[in-house]
Amino acid sequence: MIKHKTTRAGDLSTRNRALEEIQEALELPTAPLRIECYDISNLQGTEVVASMVVFEDGLPRKSEYRRFVIRQVEGQNDVAAMHEVITRRFRRLIDDRAAMQRRLADWQEVGLDDEEGPLLIDPTTGAPRKFAYTPSLVVVDGGPPQVAAAAKALHELGIDDVALCGLAKRLEEVWLPDVDEPVILPRTSEGLYLLQRLRDEAHRFAITHHRSRRSKSMVESLLDQVPGLGEVRRKALISYFGSLKKLRAATVEEIAAVPGFGPKTAAAIKLALQDAPRPEAIDMATGEVLDNA
Repeated sequence: MIKHKTTRAGDLSTRNRALEEIQEALELPTAPLRIECYDISNLQGTEVVASMVVFEDGLPRKSEYRRFVIRQVEGQNDVAAMHEVITRRFRRLIDDRAAMQRRLADWQEVGLDDEEGPLLIDPTTGAPRKFAYTPSLVVVDGGPPQVAAAAKALHELGIDDVALCGLAKRLEEVWLPDVDEPVILPRTSEGLYLLQRLRDEAHRFAITHHRSRRSKSMVESLLDQVPGLGEVRRKALISYFGSLKKLRAATVEEIAAVPGFGPKTAAAIKLALQDAPRPEAIDMATGEVLDNA
């Protein structure tokens, strides 16, 4: 099944058909060559994060993926979180557009070429500007409430040249802003399959980020309970062992062998960890989940 899906997604004619079906179903002026999809992940309202994944020409563009820590929303409110992440992403787009226009004006003043391509590159670092590219279509994970929140954010920023839709999980319905009935794509539609891939990838990316932050937060909380273990020594411990699994498996003597530690502190660390809940194995330096830790 996985091999079939990979072959299907990699076929150029199939991807073109998917983009054309989305264009027709959503009544877009052109095929959506760049699509961004957004998902919200939280655990009972804590550690709320959002993901942005990008597909270009029907394929993932992982270098363009972005993660957001939701700052302004209290509790479990996916709608408000969606409004925040869309606002932040497209405010950056506006800022980058303004910077591009200023640079274009400078170039024109001295008679240089005004092609758009170089303007998408940061003149200081030579790297592509993170949010300079305008998507043809924004897809949000959810139904009318999430779509309305995203539409409100775009309207408040004056963005009127980006198409928007939502994909609701339960019936796989496609929702448009200010439309009472969903767009129903056939279950065998390549367009629906592409939207599902976008939604699932955004969900995976958000969950991975959320799990990393939650696990790292749990580790830090456990170590905070150890008397006399300040931030500097905690970082030294994290750097030395690398993962929570390895730290849990270490003996008191092995912990005491870490530079700056002794038997008393090592025993307190061992006691704090041995009866604590076990979060997912993670890289303690980066917070990333370890598949084989």
